[in-house]
Amino acid sequence: MVSVQGRMCDIPFEEERDPYESLPPSSTSATHALAGAAAGILEHSVMYPVDCVKTRMQSLVPDPKADYRSVYDAFCKIVKYEGLMTTARGINAVVGGAGPAHALYFACYEHIKKTLSKGQTGNHFAHATAGCAATLVHDAFMNPADVIKQRMQMYNSPYKSCYHCAKTVYRSEGYRAFYRSYTTQLTMNIPFQVVHFMTYEWIQDHLNPDRQYSPLSHVISGGVAGSTAAAVTMPLDVCKTLLNTQENCARTHISYIEGMVSACRTIYEFQGAWGFFRGLQARVIFQFPATAISWSVYEFCKFFLTKRQTESKQISSVNTLSVSASAPERAR
Repeated sequence: MVSVQGRMCDIPFEEERDPYESLPPSSTSATHALAGAAAGILEHSVMYPVDCVKTRMQSLVPDPKADYRSVYDAFCKIVKYEGLMTTARGINAVVGGAGPAHALYFACYEHIKKTLSKGQTGNHFAHATAGCAATLVHDAFMNPADVIKQRMQMYNSPYKSCYHCAKTVYRSEGYRAFYRSYTTQLTMNIPFQVVHFMTYEWIQDHLNPDRQYSPLSHVISGGVAGSTAAAVTMPLDVCKTLLNTQENCARTHISYIEGMVSACRTIYEFQGAWGFFRGLQARVIFQFPATAISWSVYEFCKFFLTKRQTESKQISSVNTLSVSASAPERAR
């Protein structure tokens, strides 16, 4: 109840209710898209040096100067012999791709999840289906960015800039080079996102069953979900890196490696079964804080934007009631 010029009027919204609790029905796709874009850009920017180390450690036949024993050893050698800025090579491609990719990713996920779950928590089918659909859209935007990024990250990369890399790859290999790993990316990311979203929502069901804005629960849920999914899908990530960089082809001048089967055979030939898990530590170290950052930033932005929308509606409703209440008095 709000007093307007001496009268008590009912406000159509619930003023005392936590705005975050009503996010599913009230927040818009634009809110999810903006929050998702901010989350994606910050996630990839902050953790980019670790991603660079992971790519280097997945190298099939590393140069003696780039044969690393651990994540710490790799980072120290890169900084010592190549400079700190080397760990940021290719970051422009990721930032440019992560914004629109994550905007569509989260908007698609929230829309499908809300449609299928119908407001019920614990609906893992809805979470898994929404995660799969969101991945299809996300990877269509991110795959070319990943190709450029990983080629820039490799040891002794010949490319001067992201633009130079994109232009050279297109001229020498055609547009197919930017999507050579797309099916492998989907093969990896669909199970990754299914495990990721189901784990995140499951932990949220226990830590934050009311789905209120809770930064700590978002950080814990996001970190555990991301690292779990990363460990499960590690072999597929190694195959994706090989298809993106075509490292073996550059060294032996054989025909391009195409598809999952060819990538698996090449990795096993060079490094055996252990080759599918090279860089696992770096990937888990990358994914835990990365997904924690992504979810916490996403939930904060979603909460902030929705709260602003709610406050704007409240002010508009109060002004409308004030005008309506004063109209009869002016008529007298």
